[in-house]
Amino acid sequence: MPKKLKVFTGNANPEIAAEICEHLDIDLGKAEVKQFSDGEISVEIGDNVRGADVFVIQPTCTPVNDHLMELLIMVDALRRASARRITAVMPYYGYARQDRKVRPRVPITAKAVADMLMVVGTRRVLCMDLHAGQIQGFFNIPVDHLYAAPVLLRHIRNQFTDVVMVSPDAGGVERTRAFAKRLNSDLAIVDKRRERANECEAVQVIGNVAGKTAILLDDMVDTAGTLCNGAEILMEAGAKEVHACCSHGVLSGPAIERIEQSCLKSLVVTNSIPLRDKIKKTEKITVLSVGQLLGEAIKRINNEDSVSYLFV
Repeated sequence: MPKKLKVFTGNANPEIAAEICEHLDIDLGKAEVKQFSDGEISVEIGDNVRGADVFVIQPTCTPVNDHLMELLIMVDALRRASARRITAVMPYYGYARQDRKVRPRVPITAKAVADMLMVVGTRRVLCMDLHAGQIQGFFNIPVDHLYAAPVLLRHIRNQFTDVVMVSPDAGGVERTRAFAKRLNSDLAIVDKRRERANECEAVQVIGNVAGKTAILLDDMVDTAGTLCNGAEILMEAGAKEVHACCSHGVLSGPAIERIEQSCLKSLVVTNSIPLRDKIKKTEKITVLSVGQLLGEAIKRINNEDSVSYLFV
């Protein structure tokens, strides 16, 4: 017997929340989320949530700290309003790249975020394409980890032929191999050396890309240095043209300028993160929706049904 379903959102991505509610055929919950003049966040829930199964749609994207605090405060408000269960729906998990100690005396911030979510009363997490799947283990509550792969694969099949899937680094080989297997295509890897955060130097291509449409695949694109360097070396290796697909379009700093000036023909991202108006006007960038995918997962969680068929 499904529990009373309520969906709320902060200010991070209200568009995808509206799309999810349309798929679920329910109204978006009333919540006033604003800031005082000193920057403190104020939350007031406008609906009765007593005994409800509540889902808070809130990717922790730029500005990350504001949206993370909105999520934490909303969960606290809903818990104090006697919600039966609160699920944090995080299409994009901020701080996911800080998932281990790479040097002495540095934090594991992805774990700290998980701890904060649990402390305020989150009882389930629904996320998509985590930077590292092991982040699920930072939680002592159920985590449903979805993938944007069904949406991206459909686009690739419809738009391209004779493709080779390319991992931009060694860490993404498993993800890229899964795509190549489902597309029955070849696999290649761009070997690179990363000198410092957000800066890398591509070195060589492992695999044959000559005369083929190369598609770079990553979980996120931030400053676009990795993708643009990778596209250049793929063209030098004989690729016919280079496209890129990723789940999360962070696109910070010089990302747009780099993409526009690069040899990349196109970049496909999902709407897990809302794109700025400047980015929407860039002809090279295409946005695919994952609202229906998330909505179906929410429906199944509320009904206590399996969501495994959504996993790729």
